Amino acid sequence: MRINKYISESGLYPRRETDRFIAAGRITINGQPCTKGAQVEPGDLVAVDGEPVTMVTKKLVYLALNKPAGITCTSSREVEGNIIDFVGYPSRIFAVGRLDKYSEGLILLTNDGSIVNRMMHAENGHEKEYLVAVDKPVTDEFLHRMAAGVDILGTRTLPCETGRLSDTEFRIVLKQGLNLQIRRMCKELGYRVLRLERIRIMNIVLSGLERGQWRHLEQAELAGLFALLNHSED
Repeated sequence: MRINKYISESGLYPRRETDRFIAAGRITINGQPCTKGAQVEPGDLVAVDGEPVTMVTKKLVYLALNKPAGITCTSSREVEGNIIDFVGYPSRIFAVGRLDKYSEGLILLTNDGSIVNRMMHAENGHEKEYLVAVDKPVTDEFLHRMAAGVDILGTRTLPCETGRLSDTEFRIVLKQGLNLQIRRMCKELGYRVLRLERIRIMNIVLSGLERGQWRHLEQAELAGLFALLNHSED
């Protein structure tokens, strides 16, 4: 098993964070710093910062959080205002994807590393829906250009769905998650985001969850989520 999959399935860290730890030399196999593509064989001793990692049977946890602005989506406990301390769940979990510190709304947390890549890869086309408030009137041209794709970060964003909500508010449905994507798209078109809220991830919706509250996903939600993930690439 590849080392990043081994760590994620242990419930310690998601793969992206594991890759950062590998690059920093913090993960070892049999006492030797490993590379990103290293394989873990039966009997190997894997450690993070010298602490052994063991694969144990665990109860899988799936949470939905209505994240307030000001909370950072990181598992690093040394970061003030990190999402793990904010939730305070009694066993180890991590966030699936990110919302930037100043955005709010729906984010999922879990200890199931097997779903993270299938949810996050843009190639799988899973939808995420946002409500956005900006600093000037939302025009038809602006909505059309956002929907058609905007050049940011050396690439053009994928076509997406948009719709006006009020003079200065709109909704947008993305199938990818570039760094600060909506904020960068708006800035490129001459707008500044004043408020950004995610209200849906795939079939999971935010409604009924107060800001700062979290809940366990219901069985029907999990069934719908896994059905959507069944044909997704890992």
